[in-house]
Amino acid sequence: MKQKIVLVGTGFVGMSYVYSLINQGIGEEIVLIDVNKAKAEGEAMDLNHGLSFSPKRMHVRAGDYADCRDATLVVIAAGVNQKPGETRLMLLQKNASIIRSIVQSVMGSGFQGIFLLATNPVDILTHIAWQTSGLPSSRVIGSGTSLDTARLRYEISQKIDINVSNVHAYILGEHGDSEFVCWSNAFVGVKPLTDVIKTYGKIAHEDLETIHHTVKTAAYEIIQRKQASYYGIGMVLAYITKAILLDENRIIPLSVLHEGLYPIEPVYIGLPAVINRQGIHHVVQLTLNEQELTALQASANILKQSLDQLK
Repeated sequence: MKQKIVLVGTGFVGMSYVYSLINQGIGEEIVLIDVNKAKAEGEAMDLNHGLSFSPKRMHVRAGDYADCRDATLVVIAAGVNQKPGETRLMLLQKNASIIRSIVQSVMGSGFQGIFLLATNPVDILTHIAWQTSGLPSSRVIGSGTSLDTARLRYEISQKIDINVSNVHAYILGEHGDSEFVCWSNAFVGVKPLTDVIKTYGKIAHEDLETIHHTVKTAAYEIIQRKQASYYGIGMVLAYITKAILLDENRIIPLSVLHEGLYPIEPVYIGLPAVINRQGIHHVVQLTLNEQELTALQASANILKQSLDQLK
């Protein structure tokens, strides 16, 4: 089966994603959908001119919702952008109706693939997309805390001067202000971070809160300086897409529907999950300490209250 990806929304995030796909040779056919059809056409033209430098043969074109019928993956990056000083939750009312409309249009094509959402607030909008689509929750996924986790690993790696690929730690909860670090399950290589603090000398316990604050406020800092954040999430979306298309069974912290692993509300929330060609295979249950469980419950409550306000 052809690896066909449809992107809805050709803004900075969407095009950073497609640019990453092409440079890494992920997928075979990429269809761009936008309310501004001319922009989608222009983006496709521009990208096709660089295909001789892609690792493999690919094709990019503008299209419409009928193209979703046989797509493996539909990625939604459309919506109103986050403005300076604006939280992700403030975007909710603006973007909820946009997501409902897009999902209805996609499902009208007969689509039976996987949805991947990046539009903020991503946890709540992924929940709305799932409810609107009628698909199993395993096939409606949000980018969740994957970018936050990448930021966390980068900050830790910079502090201890160890390659970021050897840092294993997760941001969990809402992709937003209530997110938290699961420090009890943080490792450098196979060594717990707590042991690294005791023996390595380059990082101390008092550094952990600073790292968390830096990660949590990273988007605000970027937006203040350049009005938008898009390269990081574009690369993250490509990473998730690769895990799906290549059936990798890779563990990534994503926005998934919580169903009974923890004593929290049944909402879409950032948790580590195994992802493959079928979507979410299962959520990985971590042993959380009391502080972390309390933080997860608080984050889930915030998301549930926002969903209730929409209803």
